[in-house]
Amino acid sequence: MARRTKSDLPDDDFEEHILDIDVGDEMRSSFLEYAYSVIYSRALPDARDGLKPVQRRILYTMHDMNLRPDRGHVKSARVVGEVMGRLHPHGDGAIYDALVRLAQPWTVRLPMVDGHGNFGSPDDPPAAMRYTECRMAPPAVGMTESIDEDTVDFRPNYDSRETEPVVLPSAIPNLLVNGTSGIAVGMATNCAPHNLVEVVQALRHLITHPRATLDDLMRFIPGPDLPSGGKIVGLDGVRDAYETGKGSFKMRATTRVETIGRRKGIVVTELPYGVGTEKVVERIKTLVQGKKLQGIADIKDLTDREHGLRLIVEVKNGFVPEALLEQLFRSTPLEDSFGINNVALVEGQPRTLGLKEMLEVFLGHRYDVVRRRSEFRRAKKAERLHLVDGLLVALLDIDEVIQVVRSSDDSAAAKERLMSVFDLSQAQAEYILEMQLRRLTRFSRIELEREQETLRREIEELEAILADDTLLRKVVSDELAEVAKVYGTPRRTVLLGAAPDAGALKAPTEISDDPCHVLLSSTGLIARTAGDEPPGTEGARTNHDVVISAVRTTARGEIGVLTSAGRLRRLDMLEVTAVLPPSANHPNLNGCVPLTELLALEPGEKALALCSLATDGPGLALGTRQGVVKRVNPEVLGRDEWEVISLKDDDAVVGAVELATGSEEICFVTSDAQLLHFGAEAVRPQGRSGGGIAGVRLAAGQQVVSFGALDPGVGNVVVTVSGSSSALPGTEAGAVKVSPFTEYPAKGRATGGVRCHRFLKGEDALVFAWVGAAPARAAAASGAPVDLPDPTGRRDGSGLPAAQPIVACSGPVAASAEGAVSQ
Repeated sequence: MARRTKSDLPDDDFEEHILDIDVGDEMRSSFLEYAYSVIYSRALPDARDGLKPVQRRILYTMHDMNLRPDRGHVKSARVVGEVMGRLHPHGDGAIYDALVRLAQPWTVRLPMVDGHGNFGSPDDPPAAMRYTECRMAPPAVGMTESIDEDTVDFRPNYDSRETEPVVLPSAIPNLLVNGTSGIAVGMATNCAPHNLVEVVQALRHLITHPRATLDDLMRFIPGPDLPSGGKIVGLDGVRDAYETGKGSFKMRATTRVETIGRRKGIVVTELPYGVGTEKVVERIKTLVQGKKLQGIADIKDLTDREHGLRLIVEVKNGFVPEALLEQLFRSTPLEDSFGINNVALVEGQPRTLGLKEMLEVFLGHRYDVVRRRSEFRRAKKAERLHLVDGLLVALLDIDEVIQVVRSSDDSAAAKERLMSVFDLSQAQAEYILEMQLRRLTRFSRIELEREQETLRREIEELEAILADDTLLRKVVSDELAEVAKVYGTPRRTVLLGAAPDAGALKAPTEISDDPCHVLLSSTGLIARTAGDEPPGTEGARTNHDVVISAVRTTARGEIGVLTSAGRLRRLDMLEVTAVLPPSANHPNLNGCVPLTELLALEPGEKALALCSLATDGPGLALGTRQGVVKRVNPEVLGRDEWEVISLKDDDAVVGAVELATGSEEICFVTSDAQLLHFGAEAVRPQGRSGGGIAGVRLAAGQQVVSFGALDPGVGNVVVTVSGSSSALPGTEAGAVKVSPFTEYPAKGRATGGVRCHRFLKGEDALVFAWVGAAPARAAAASGAPVDLPDPTGRRDGSGLPAAQPIVACSGPVAASAEGAVSQ
């Protein structure tokens, strides 16, 4: 049966009002509102913390949920639900995508989310949020640290039931370190990631030198440091971006040529930022099938979790791998471009920022955070001091206090009488009334007096920070140094001033056999200079790494690489020349490449020194972990590698030096702080198969931490760093000592030596030692410079507290005409 419908008629007193609106005006105003929402609430980051609103809300929600790195993971869906319900009224897909990007180490340089489960790959999407788990990564703690101390402003959320931070305190310069990308209305942003250690060094320099130029800052930040590694070819676009906020640069994959079976093959170990292996494979197959690329026999993707990215392009016999590689760079995603467009919100306005402006905005934010934090802490400590003062007044005459309380009718009366009798404030009187009987002991009074003294001292320190801008800047600088120490990592991306000449790669016979010097740094980087002049005589070395070895050779020569496994690896300079253009004639490490790109080392094997392959010199000197010393003359054999010492089980080479005259002093430093040195003539040369002879006598459970050979005729120093043998690597709390080498007398070979470092409480071993020419420079594992104290001249001194773990030292770099190293 059909249902009869009844239309609703307006009331009798209803009056109709129709307002005519111009469609153009309505569209214009609505579009402006939409554009404003996209720019400020979705696409552009804040220049202070480098986060978009959804990213900031994710980190703040995880902070509120107490999902710290030392807590267990929770379902990603739970975090997404909290963010969506409380702060971000948008789709859960957009929130989860933002969370996933914060957890992907190939997307951000410093991941803020610790993901558990399938978070995807450069080619594949992540699993659904109901399958993955997450928690805060350690850097996220630095982003939200002190947010509960009134360091930033809060605003109402979308329904005004809760509040959310306008910006995070952000102890990490996130905009530069992690970069960002986004498309707004009428504008877009695309910031490149950088190395945290380099950014912090630039920030600290800008704190002490506010008028620093762009060239000054680029000494610390030479270029981006991409999460995927690779190479950046050409730095002109990078400088343009640092100066104007806009620029572009080319990214190249990290490749090397290896022998794959009976063929030569191109091995790709790192890809440009944002490029996946499937994209590269698909493009190469398309070019081969279209007859646009010749010479490729096969392509294999052997990427796995154990060995990382490994893409092999097999080259047909008769084709030059280097020439084919240049074609791959031109035609495939093995070379890609990155356009920098540093657009971010500054005081609510979108601005295009250069490098110095980005650093200044962050520093201004940190100044404000530290100032507000100091005011908050001062107020809290002053409030506590006020209560402690009242407690001490009451404890001085506790019997009368008890009598006043007992004789009062109620708590209100007791409070009034305490305030009048003892001249206390209302807060002090209420606190005394709530005091427990156990606080009436004599020990509690001593504790309160100690707390009172501590509070007064801390309040004075906070007031000094608030009153002195210089001290405030020092606090910010020290906190930045601690951030770099805790979260810093070595540089991944190699910076090349220009692409190698394609003609040189196709016809290596055209390369002139010019003399040059090859340098090896503490972080495994290799560089070469131009000209015959010894390095170190012109210019200044970059301050984020130290050169540990140098050797003289020619552009078409060969050099040897001594490794910790007791092997001498031959390195053809033509391979170095093909990928590494010469730098200025001084040890500048900008534009160098990792040695592992040129030589395949075994897991755990480390390059110790470079040497020439001459057979007419005094030879090589090697020292092992178990105290063995050996001298050997290298022989040029018809293979790429050979052993120069037979090592026993659990033994390894700790130092290797090419002798210059044969009259050097051989020096050992052991883990129990014993130093032994004797003349090199006391060690007779052996053949390649020899196992060496006793060098230093070791106590039970001890080992050699440093070996070297030095010229006794120059000023030498001994650098020792103490620590705990049971501490985790890089966390040893110890002391560093620099003393003159002449303070230690020579002893006979195979003896125990003399004491060179006195251990303090909590120290039981040397974790690092080095002996060489002064002045000495030191570097941490990340390559960051470490300041060394002046030589003490006291053999029983323990030195100064170590600022951060030292892993390498170097003296003035010098190479003799014969190619031997003297440092």
